Amino acid sequence: MAKKERNSKVDKHSELSKIRHSASHILAEAVQRLFPKTKLAFGPATDDGFYYDFEFETPITDVDLAKLEKEMDAILKAGRKFEQSSKSVSEARAWAEEANQPYKLEQINELADQGETELSFYTSGPFMDLCSGPHVEEASSIGAIKLLSLAGAYWKGDENNKQLTRIYGTAYATKEELAAYLEMLEEAKKRDHRKLGKELDLYTFSDLVGPGLPLFTPKGTMIRELVVQKIQGLQAEYGYQRVTIPHITKKDLYETSGHWAKFKDDLFHVSGKSKTEFVMKPMNCPHHTQIFASKPRSYKELPLRFMETTMVYRDEQPGELMGLSRVRSISQDDGHVFCTLEQAEQEVINIVKVIKSFYSDLGMFNEGQYRVSLSVRDPQTPEKYLGEDANWDKAEEMLESVAKSENLDYERVEGEAAFYGPKLDFMFKDSLGREWQLGTAQIDFVMPERFDLQYTDSDGENKHPVMIHRAIAGSLERFMAIMIEHFAGAFPLWLSPEQIRVMTINESFEDYAHQVADTLKMAGYRVELDAENNSIGKKIRGAQLEKVPYMLIIGEKEASDNVVAVRIRDGSDLGTMSIEELVTKLGEDGKANQG
Repeated sequence: MAKKERNSKVDKHSELSKIRHSASHILAEAVQRLFPKTKLAFGPATDDGFYYDFEFETPITDVDLAKLEKEMDAILKAGRKFEQSSKSVSEARAWAEEANQPYKLEQINELADQGETELSFYTSGPFMDLCSGPHVEEASSIGAIKLLSLAGAYWKGDENNKQLTRIYGTAYATKEELAAYLEMLEEAKKRDHRKLGKELDLYTFSDLVGPGLPLFTPKGTMIRELVVQKIQGLQAEYGYQRVTIPHITKKDLYETSGHWAKFKDDLFHVSGKSKTEFVMKPMNCPHHTQIFASKPRSYKELPLRFMETTMVYRDEQPGELMGLSRVRSISQDDGHVFCTLEQAEQEVINIVKVIKSFYSDLGMFNEGQYRVSLSVRDPQTPEKYLGEDANWDKAEEMLESVAKSENLDYERVEGEAAFYGPKLDFMFKDSLGREWQLGTAQIDFVMPERFDLQYTDSDGENKHPVMIHRAIAGSLERFMAIMIEHFAGAFPLWLSPEQIRVMTINESFEDYAHQVADTLKMAGYRVELDAENNSIGKKIRGAQLEKVPYMLIIGEKEASDNVVAVRIRDGSDLGTMSIEELVTKLGEDGKANQG
């Protein structure tokens, strides 16, 4: 099944983006110098750097990256200006044909089919490329370049097309900025959730099950359940009710919702005895509309708030799958509110309060650590959005009002709205400074109209409700990947699958160790007992490697004095404590029973 790649959300007019886009052209020139018969494809800037796709006559290796990097340095030292020019379609075609660049020729023909008559080119030294820009004026603005890796990439992201070689790199205005980024990459490697997930025994993959379909161990499942319990606890006061829906549906549901036309190629199609066409659900909102529609509704019932943690399925390309960050089975922390227009603003405020509380308990809702994108329509492309302009205006005004009343650090971003409505997207920085979109609240006038959802108002008239989509953690798989890397596997106490490990110096003290473990379990803590016949040093090292927050050591003195010797995972020795003192300490360290 052919699929298109997702575009990176890059502000191409930022100075850093222009530096990186220009670096991609320097890379293409270096490639043509060292490998003259190479065919050029695309070379954009990305969130973290840049890439360029090539068709090499013979495959290159990582060794060639060093040669290319040296050639790029030589090009930069020679000095380059980036100058824009225009060519007619016929001139552009002649250029591509003379240069024997078939991918550029295909792109030129596509632009011509779209009605373009003058095409933009950029020249730097002897190198010219079909490009809309922008670029830096002087290559000297590129202070430092580093080529990072090689990968395969289909032309235009379509697996039915030829596979090209993608070269990834990054660039900064200064060497110091590049050095800081490379240092961050090294730290990220240590924190990689794929590495730590295996070491901490949180999840696994099986060739027999299939790629992109993670299997969660007891520890990984515990983390998932703790997240869900936490969210349910925070939103309990707001009246959310749990619902359950099937994992497949007739395609008719998504044709009505409007998702089919946009996402049918991303779905798993189900074959069976029935002649009806079924698909695995890629989202839950259309199903939830049918619970609302199952009986007549009165304004007195509103708001109706449904929530569910359930899997959805999306047919990602194999090359797009990566650990828990991109999977085919996605566990969504999902919720939908059906309410009147007058109730909608307060409902969004309630969602914002839950998001604030949840991420505050993760230590992430601090000034400078988060921002909110008020994602609205792009006025230049109205055809991308469903629904009436008047309703969009109301929804966008409402969300901005919430952002102001809740004192959110927000910015209005055009073109980032969903096709059915605007949203508040919460962006959080992890401990390495990387930014992730996590919580969201979206106002939707479109789906209630498409499904003709109705309630009877106080005047006896039928009206469409407003539908609000909300996610706190979003995909549990992606959320876990981010949290594993953010905390380097050392989760806060409330999120640790094992909070305390009780260890005996030898078997003589096993009875007292059991008593300690049982007492702490009765108090609500997650406790394991290590009474194996190993040295206490080996037991401590094992617990530290597994990132267990608290280690309680029991020997002759502890057993006789009814105390425990307490160590924590960073190696600190907290001395001896009674169980009562320990429970007080645990409460201070994050209230282990949250959620």
